[in-house]
Order: sequence, then C-alpha cells, then structure tokens
Amino acid sequence: MVTANIIKRLISGLGLLAAASSMSCAQTPPGAGADSIRLNQMGFYPHASKVAIVLTNKAQQFTIETADHKKVFTGQLRPSAKPDLSGKAVYVANFTALQQPGKYVLQVPGIGYSYTFEVRNCIHQPVATASIKAFYYQRASIALPEKYAGQWHRPAGHPDNQVLVHPSAASATRPAGTFISSSRGWYDAGDYNKYIVNSGISMATLLSVCEDFPDYISTVKLNIPESSNKVPDMLDEILWNLRWMLTMQDPADGGVYHKLTNARFDGMVMPDDAKEPRYVVQKSTAATLDFTAVMAQASRVMKRYKRELPGLGDSCRKAALKAWQWAQANPKVIYDQTAMNAAFKPEVVTGTYGDQQVADEFDWAAAEMYITMQDDRYLNKVPLGDKIKLSIPNWGQVRMLGYYSLLRNRNRLTLAGKAAMSTLTKQMLAFADSLTNPATLPAYQTVMGRSARNYGWGSSSEAANQGVALVQAYLFTNKPQYLNAALSNLDYLLGRNGTGYCFITGLGSKPVMHPHHRPSVADGIVPPVPGLLSGGPNPGRQDGIALPSLVPNQAFVDDDRAYAVNEIAINWNAPLVYLANAMEALQYRSKYAVPKKR
Repeated sequence: MVTANIIKRLISGLGLLAAASSMSCAQTPPGAGADSIRLNQMGFYPHASKVAIVLTNKAQQFTIETADHKKVFTGQLRPSAKPDLSGKAVYVANFTALQQPGKYVLQVPGIGYSYTFEVRNCIHQPVATASIKAFYYQRASIALPEKYAGQWHRPAGHPDNQVLVHPSAASATRPAGTFISSSRGWYDAGDYNKYIVNSGISMATLLSVCEDFPDYISTVKLNIPESSNKVPDMLDEILWNLRWMLTMQDPADGGVYHKLTNARFDGMVMPDDAKEPRYVVQKSTAATLDFTAVMAQASRVMKRYKRELPGLGDSCRKAALKAWQWAQANPKVIYDQTAMNAAFKPEVVTGTYGDQQVADEFDWAAAEMYITMQDDRYLNKVPLGDKIKLSIPNWGQVRMLGYYSLLRNRNRLTLAGKAAMSTLTKQMLAFADSLTNPATLPAYQTVMGRSARNYGWGSSSEAANQGVALVQAYLFTNKPQYLNAALSNLDYLLGRNGTGYCFITGLGSKPVMHPHHRPSVADGIVPPVPGLLSGGPNPGRQDGIALPSLVPNQAFVDDDRAYAVNEIAINWNAPLVYLANAMEALQYRSKYAVPKKR
C-alpha cells in the first residue's frame, strides 16, 4: 500500500506539472499567472457579482479575454481597503458588468493569465451535485458499484450487522459483549467510524435544504442506487444515514449511543480491508438530544412522502419523543472518553465529540420538538428575547439550528411562537448585517476572513456556514445583498482565497488532490473521491505537519497526512451542500428565482 501511495503521488504531481507547463507555455511566464490571480475557478452567473484578487503591487488595467484572446472587457485594478492578513496589499478586479455567457480568462500585464472560467446560468450545478453525491461515497455497509461510483467503485465495508455493546453502554437488556445490528450510515470523516453528535448538525443542515427548497430538490439527480424510486435523490441519500441513526437508540429506554466505532482508528486501508471489532459506546445526553432534534425535523420532512415512505415520519416522531424523555431524566450524562477508559475496557481512542456543555443541545431539541409537536411546553424551554446571542453553528454549538428552524416554520407556529418571531427575525438580520458590514470587509472581498479567528480547524465549514446564515437572511427579506454576500463565500471555497486552491475535490483548475481521507489514499487512483470539502487553512498544526505559511488564511498544505488542514468531514460538506444548492435554487434557476418572503 505504501508503494501504491508513492506511485499515486508521483503520477498526480507529474499530471499537475504537465498541466501547469502547458498553461505556462501558452499564456504566462513560469512562476506567474494563474496562481497570482485568485478567483472562482468554476465561474460566475451572468447577473451576479464577479470579483478576482490579483497578487500584485500596483494599480493597472486588466482585461477579460476569450479563449482566442479577443478582449471583451477592460477594467482597472484597485487596491483593497485592507491588507491581507500577511500585511501585504492585494488588488481587486471587478468585472461584474461582464454578463455575456462564455469561457474567459483574466489577463494582467506582467502577471499573466488566470485559470479559465465560465459565465453561464447554473454555473454551480456541478458543485451542488458533487457536494451531496460525496455522501454516497461515504456510505458504510454497502458496495459502491462502478455504475454509480465510477472509478471510485469499491466493495462493501463495515456491514455493522454484529456490533458489540461496549461495557460503557451495557444495560439489563443489552449486556456487554452482546451484539446489535447498526448498519448503514456515513463514515464521519477521513476515518471509518460513525458518530451521532456529528451526524446531528450534518443531518439538520441537509434536512434544511429539503425544508427550504422542497420543489427544487426533486431536480437534483445523483445517479445513486435509489434514483429510480419516487423520492428525491437528495432525500434518499439523507435516508441512508437517518435509518442508521434510528438503530443507535436503545428501544428499552430511548437513550442514544454516542458513537459506533473501532477501539482505535483503522490504518490507511480500504473499507473492506478494515476488520477490527466495532462497538456502540456509552449513551450520552448530547447524542440523545442531537438525535431528538434530527428526528423531530425529519418527521416534518417525511410528511411530504407519506405514500413513498409509509410510517417513517411517525417512527421519527416517536423516536424523538422517547429520546427527549431520556434526556430529561438524564440531563448531565457527559461523554468523557478519558474517564470512560479508566472504568471500562477495551479503551476507545477514536474521535471524542465530547461536549461538556449541553444547554445548546437542549435548546435546539426543544425548538424542533415545539415545531413538530405544536406544544408550547417545548417553546418555553427555548431562550428567546432581546438578550440572546447568535453564532455560526458547529457540532459543539447547535443552538442556532433551532433558531433557523423556528424562523423557517414561523407561519405554522402557535400564537405564542409567532409572537416571539418578530424579535428573533430582527436579531437574525442584525447578525447577517454584522457578516456583511462593509467596514470589516477583508482583502479578498469575501465574508470569510473578517477575523483571523475564522481560520481554525475546519475553516472551510465556517465559510460555508456563514453562507447558510446569509441565505436565511435573504429568505426573510429578498434583499440581494445577503445572497451576494453568501455567494462571495462560495467564491472563496472555489479559489478566491489566500491559498489559491479550490477546496472541493474534483472541481476547479487547482483542486485539492491529497485529502486526509482513507479511500482516496488507499484506492490507488490518482484523483481523490470527488465532491469532498477540505478542512482548509488552520495555523494550529495539531497534526505536526509543516505548513508553507502560518499566516492564518494561507496556513494550508495539500498533504494527506495533514489532517488539521486537509481532512474531510460530513459536517463540513453539509453546509457546502446547502450553500451551493441554495444558489442554484434561489437566484439563478428561473423557475425558483423569486421566492416569497417568509
């Protein structure tokens, strides 16, 4: 396997060098050009903002040219109001006025040519599709045939039909060492384990696409085994993980196991070569509340598909209610892996997702239960009013997910809920305005990067989740500034950033090629599994791998060992799915172009 990986790296490197050499000979002097012009490597919608960043030290003209070097636009580079986080000035090329569909390059004298980009409708359809199809490649317990997976086809791994009950999870009805079946689900990240906590925010974000754009999702075609049924492909993919989550609830008491895992991480092998025993590990309050929220939201989505999915909505509703009751009786069962390993064997040293504060999980779960059950007793448990603080959600801070759900369902709430929505709407819009404040616009002219604090572990998901928040603001107002700001963060992920990479595998002219992702490393295929969002810049170096720069927005290396910057994760891909599909659904497919205000 080591030899195969070395060969894969060499072939990949030669391929990239050949492509770069071809571009250099035709367009630019060596060492200049494309990497000094940072833009969305997919392209732009005809009537949307079009911005590139040029790494130069002077203001000058730039041109947009066709493939045969016909000039179609001339503009002036202007210095950004703020320097890059490195302290250096960058220059902004704005060519929003170019609306004619076509393939183009941006040229700057003395710098060279950008990567080729396109102006057309539905420009982000490949991103929208690839980002959700990536979840198919993460499926456990099933083979991926070539018909659906292309060159990334593989045998089934981890059937999970005989999963051991870890001593930490033992109960009277399920003693330690007995087996349960817990098949399906998605591999969480670059590893092969399955975690309820991280599935929580991932599933909520994907289900929100279905709630916000119920008609649009039927247009998304993924070529997956279920594509011939009458359920939208996106929902079919969501169901693969939903049905696994349902197996993680103990039917005797409603509590939910924190994770399904090996005792230790698998090596860099294919799923079918990973043979270590698998365990369900300790019930926890955080996992049970995340499960509660997801099942309550899923029960609403399934109502549209009663004929195609008979009884599933009711099953989700019942599972949510039973989990909520367990959490009320067990409000402080915190997952502490160190303490667990001191008390039980075998020791488990895989991903912790240990959340020491679960107030936000209670708030999120209460909000989802209130919307689904239409019972004010749940609403009374949700913090509302002038003093609440909004923040971009992550797996350890999920309160915002509840607020999103309350606002998107505002017209079907009880009177008490509707009365609270005016204040919450103002707060949400104020939060969106803080993201779009012109006074804090960073050098790269994106919402992402207003603070060096944006660049932590999984910074790409910060950019995508900021985009989700801004789409929510647009849905409340129909004000285009929010959608344009969200689009700037999609530009960021696709190349307008401090590294010059497109952070999504299989897309763009300079995509990530070596993600920390076991199948992509072990399969012997040069291109990685497509549609995966790399974690992105992070100067923390938690993996100990050297980075070419520790400037926050440039602290990245395309190296499969560098999991602190280049791993993938379902909770990072999910907001990318939302953002890219929202752009396609809302702004630029004429059938869905003018949504009604909520």
